[in-house]
Amino acid sequence: MKRDKKAFYADMALVMVTMAWGMSNMLMDLCLEELEPMTLNAYRFLGAFVLIAAVMFKKMRNVNRETVKASAILSVLIFAVYALNTYGLQYTSVSNAGFLIAMSVLFTPIVSIFVTKKMPEKKLFFIAAACTVGIGLMTLDSQMRMAFGDILCLLCAVVCGFYLVFNEIFVKRDEIDAFQAGVLELGFAGIWFAISAFVLETPVLPQSGKIWGCLLFLMLFSTGFAFIAQSVAQQYTDASRVGVIYTLEPVFSRLAARLVLGEMLIPRAYVGEVILVVSMIAMELDLGKLFIRKTDQK
Repeated sequence: MKRDKKAFYADMALVMVTMAWGMSNMLMDLCLEELEPMTLNAYRFLGAFVLIAAVMFKKMRNVNRETVKASAILSVLIFAVYALNTYGLQYTSVSNAGFLIAMSVLFTPIVSIFVTKKMPEKKLFFIAAACTVGIGLMTLDSQMRMAFGDILCLLCAVVCGFYLVFNEIFVKRDEIDAFQAGVLELGFAGIWFAISAFVLETPVLPQSGKIWGCLLFLMLFSTGFAFIAQSVAQQYTDASRVGVIYTLEPVFSRLAARLVLGEMLIPRAYVGEVILVVSMIAMELDLGKLFIRKTDQK
């Protein structure tokens, strides 16, 4: 299989990841009715780790030291991302959280420049700018306020940029198994959240079937599937492209709210969705090659 084709499939897998994450903000907001932030994330990450490690036991044998070391480092960034995200949801709206966290599309190329000393494709900066406009049309209100929760979510986007860049660096090393790293990251992050929950909170179990259902979805799809798919997919694409793909998260978040909660969008939000979809198509197509081919045909 050619690398270009692998990169395309990797990007499509990341779109599925983004879909699961787009639903997660709404589900987390519901879970916070009964669970505290660290407790929620401890259940989410430890549950995902146990389920996937049990099902994929054969693939988890013979883990080398480099894979464990990389997973432990990346798990610290994951802990910071989800702690900031979950606390941010307590102090701002789901829509604002979706917009600000998706700002990682702008922070990722900047982090990549300083860490890898490598400039990403020039068109990604223009696409990132277009995506930012699209997300703003979908989520920001007319007052453009930034509350404490907004600041936390913005910091979450910055840390997410670091995570995407370092994850790309680690999973592309030959000595690191991307699948094993993805599973171990869940376990390490779950441990950090569990320790924090016992120190800062009073852990309890969910009290209703609705919250149990939300928590199971978060475990299986928004955490287990998402992190492993991301770790494997980033072997075949780069962090800047991943950041752009993740700007679709507010689209899926809005769609989930519309279907589950019956939430209707204001007209400008539909314009924002169109901008994001067009940006995704532009990212996948090599417009320069298409233009050259058409010129050659003439």
